[in-house]
Amino acid sequence: MTEAITIRRPDDWHLHLRDEDMLRGVLPHTARQFARAIVMPNLSPPVTTAQAAAAYRQRILKVLPQDLDFAPLMTCYLTDDTDPDDLARGYAEGVFTAAKLYPAGATTNSANGVTAIANIRRVLERMQEIGMVLCVHGEVTDPEIDIFDREAVFIERILAPLLREMPGLRVVLEHATTEQAVDYVLASGENVAATITPQHLHINRNAMLVGGMRPHAYCLPVPKREKHRLALRRAATSGSEKFFLGTDSAPHSQSAKESGCGCAGIFNAPHALESYLTVFDEEGALDRFEAFASENGPRFYRLPLNEGTVTLERAPTDVPETIDAAGTAVIPFHAGQRLGWRLRA
Repeated sequence: MTEAITIRRPDDWHLHLRDEDMLRGVLPHTARQFARAIVMPNLSPPVTTAQAAAAYRQRILKVLPQDLDFAPLMTCYLTDDTDPDDLARGYAEGVFTAAKLYPAGATTNSANGVTAIANIRRVLERMQEIGMVLCVHGEVTDPEIDIFDREAVFIERILAPLLREMPGLRVVLEHATTEQAVDYVLASGENVAATITPQHLHINRNAMLVGGMRPHAYCLPVPKREKHRLALRRAATSGSEKFFLGTDSAPHSQSAKESGCGCAGIFNAPHALESYLTVFDEEGALDRFEAFASENGPRFYRLPLNEGTVTLERAPTDVPETIDAAGTAVIPFHAGQRLGWRLRA
């Protein structure tokens, strides 16, 4: 039995850091594990320009502990009014690494998102021209579509037609949750990839609904049926270069989650690597973990692989019931549970 595994230092290709006190409280959990992270732009107000992204990056670096080496990779929040020239200039100057498509109303702080894909056609054409990655929250927001079907319908109605029209557009389908998403990514060209979260590998929709409403298992896209969870586990551990690590760690205060209209999002950053590695261990795929965590993402984004390493050892890790994020109580993923792996300091 493998007792320890050392891999190239990984990156997180989908992360929410928030801002101000919450940013200061949650950032160290990511920075102690990951060398880089794609930082989501859905603040309030959202990060919609290169100038705003540069300012947000500076706020992140200002609160980064001096003993941690971490690089935030910034994204542009697309709106119906996004300026293609500002976007391209930000990308050329190294401010933006990618742009994020939120269908308006799809998730947290997405009210300013895109109302129709036709409204950003010029932006997407420019992105295709310069090779800039489009990160997609892949759900339709039509109230007539069942929430458990919104990813599959998005792929059928929006993503597939878009990529037929723009076959050179480079797309990451973020937080894939369905068998249909896995099949679509595998059937697409090398310009299409997907991130997979730890929660969608561990839980299905029963975690939210059986035994009472469980707000700390609620995220968007929501966990689906068991067959979809199993499809995601097969994809993540398959060795396919099309799938890579993206936690979608999304902290909210305990009070905001446990409210009459609880926020969507799971805070998995504190033990993200241990959570993922548990899945690879259970699937007998420890030898494929480094590619998923440390190699597939940077290669898709055309960035260099990290030079350092991290080691995880087979040892019990007790996840606390709550975590203090700069004075705010946040409930972590796996709260109160014991994981069988530990990140070595």
